[in-house]
Amino acid sequence: MLVEPNPVKIATEGAMWGAIRHHGFLADAVIVSDDAGQFRIADHALCWVHAERLVHKLVPMTPDQRQAVDVMRQLIWWFYHDLKSYQRSPCPRRAAALRARFDRLFKRRTGYVMLDRLLTRLHRRKHELLRVLDRPEIPLHTNGSENDIRAVVIKRKISGGTVSDAGRDARDVLLGLMKTCTKLGVSFFAYLGHRLGIPTQTAVLPLPDLVSQAAPA
Repeated sequence: MLVEPNPVKIATEGAMWGAIRHHGFLADAVIVSDDAGQFRIADHALCWVHAERLVHKLVPMTPDQRQAVDVMRQLIWWFYHDLKSYQRSPCPRRAAALRARFDRLFKRRTGYVMLDRLLTRLHRRKHELLRVLDRPEIPLHTNGSENDIRAVVIKRKISGGTVSDAGRDARDVLLGLMKTCTKLGVSFFAYLGHRLGIPTQTAVLPLPDLVSQAAPA
């Protein structure tokens, strides 16, 4: 009998996360996600783009409801841009002001019931949406990670994915190397050429060393 979710997968993921926590690999990390359950772990923050998308996806039926949605979206984006400004110059006074403004924004009552319920729901996630006030170095969205996985999603839509587990592993490894090289400003072909021992290829440092050099002090 097929059991969903797969208990082996759940146990494996739990064991992997337990090992990561035990060895302290992500002791000071913040997990920024679109609120998918598998990523709601450890010190968690919510993506503002996905949060605003919930408002954008509402289907207002009257002119007043449409205006309420448009006004709220504009207010959310203004707040978002002020959070970006805070990241460049954080200070306790600005953080306190932004927290108070968040309360005023998401406690608004527009008269559009579905929008008001959504605002209440988002207000309950205040800590995760404002995690950036305590950790200004984290991103406000998940655009970077979504861009990293987009190539896999496109391939899955076109060809249905890989034929075998070995093919999936090979794809994931090479894609991970390629994306890492791109972020570090290193030619992926130069990296492969050096690792494969092509005599004319310029030497490229190991990626862990390049990542360490690129990491902020």
